[in-house]
Amino acid sequence: MKKPILPFPRPRAASAPGSAAGARLGWLDALRGIAALVVVLHHFDVLRMLPFGGMVWRNFDLGVFGVMLFFIVSGYIIPASLERRGDVRAFWIGRLFRIYPAVIVAFAAAIMMLPAGDGSVALLRTGDDLASLVANGLMLQDMLGVINGMNVTWTLCYEMVFYFFVTALFTRGLHRHSAPIAVAFAGAALAIGTALAPQLLITELGSVRLLLLIVTPIVLLGFWGVLSGNRKATAAGALLLGGLGLVLVTLNSRAVAFETLMIFATMFAGTVVYRAQHGTIRRVPALLACGSVVLAGVLVGWLYNRNGVQESTWTSGWKAWSLSYLAAWILFGLFFLLRGRRFPKPLTWLGAISFSMYLLHFPLLRTVGPPLGVPPMPESTLGKVAWTAIFLTVLMAASHLMYRLVELPAQRLGKRVQRAADRRRPAVTGAATAAGVPDAVPRRQPEGGEGRGTGTAPAAGEKASVSG
Repeated sequence: MKKPILPFPRPRAASAPGSAAGARLGWLDALRGIAALVVVLHHFDVLRMLPFGGMVWRNFDLGVFGVMLFFIVSGYIIPASLERRGDVRAFWIGRLFRIYPAVIVAFAAAIMMLPAGDGSVALLRTGDDLASLVANGLMLQDMLGVINGMNVTWTLCYEMVFYFFVTALFTRGLHRHSAPIAVAFAGAALAIGTALAPQLLITELGSVRLLLLIVTPIVLLGFWGVLSGNRKATAAGALLLGGLGLVLVTLNSRAVAFETLMIFATMFAGTVVYRAQHGTIRRVPALLACGSVVLAGVLVGWLYNRNGVQESTWTSGWKAWSLSYLAAWILFGLFFLLRGRRFPKPLTWLGAISFSMYLLHFPLLRTVGPPLGVPPMPESTLGKVAWTAIFLTVLMAASHLMYRLVELPAQRLGKRVQRAADRRRPAVTGAATAAGVPDAVPRRQPEGGEGRGTGTAPAAGEKASVSG
């Protein structure tokens, strides 16, 4: 009788040293490529081109599916990146150089390509340029009452707060408690739903600028701490950022409460999958935690995404939210089970350029369309196919160039900055930098088909989130 295939394999004592890193990471790149392409097609309004598009729109939301898939992958790999390094400063240098150069270039290109009246790019176009620049520069704009500099950058705000949480938990030695944290966020989403009004802090303070005056020094002080290389300053900075993130998430998110809370439940559930895979959480508690999060994601849609609330979530109703959320987890689970296989190179290439695709697709859509007479949408099938092919070709070519000319050089520069920082002040490694907890990065024996545990995934933590 064959043994059942378990979703979270037990770590094995030995494996062939030739297991390929490309096969091991290909499933993550493929997922990112799919997620990016789905978001692009969602904003491309591909459903309007299909004869059954209206039926799909009523029951399935491509945008929710794509971004939730991104968030699951981020949750899976970002904490692993921090724990693999065991170095908070190196993690943050890597993240900052991974995100900001591409975002800055994308903003500059979008501002040059699009007129001031185009609503998809709002940086320095809101009437309060200073607030726009500061909030978007901190990448917290969606929780500070400031319009997103580009309409797609709201997801980076949630990623940034997730980094705050992950860093704070790591420095306190609490990072392995992903399962109860995920369940707590999911439970809060179910319990609160829409009862908590968005942006309460701005309502109380009465001014976005006043909130920025409070938040900005806290963030800068927190960044100084986590980048300092000093043990106590690192722990204090991480706690500042984590505490601020929790306040903003609960009291000042722009989105409805259940959506905000489910995003973080989803990301921490992704971390649970990683921990169960590598043996730091038992399979049954991990399955229960992830199952609870998935169930909560479906239920909050059914309970709350109706009676006008769907206008805030940009969906057609509860079915669109719930089915899209469930589908993101199903696809992630399927790819997870196939993670030992090699994935087609076009998919993994899409994953490599996915961050640039995500940032560039809306400005390019608004730039390429008008010279071709779009909108309105072409009426003939040939016209629709031609318009789709032209746009995707231009987008992928531009994204590949940005990946090669901006993203990769920025990552290499980040590594040089990290080495220079280490020469000046040796890195603080190990979790709980001020809590006295010993090294939190488990040193495991190699796993068959998965490489050699966390210590052998040098690219994973930098290549598998919304930001790449």
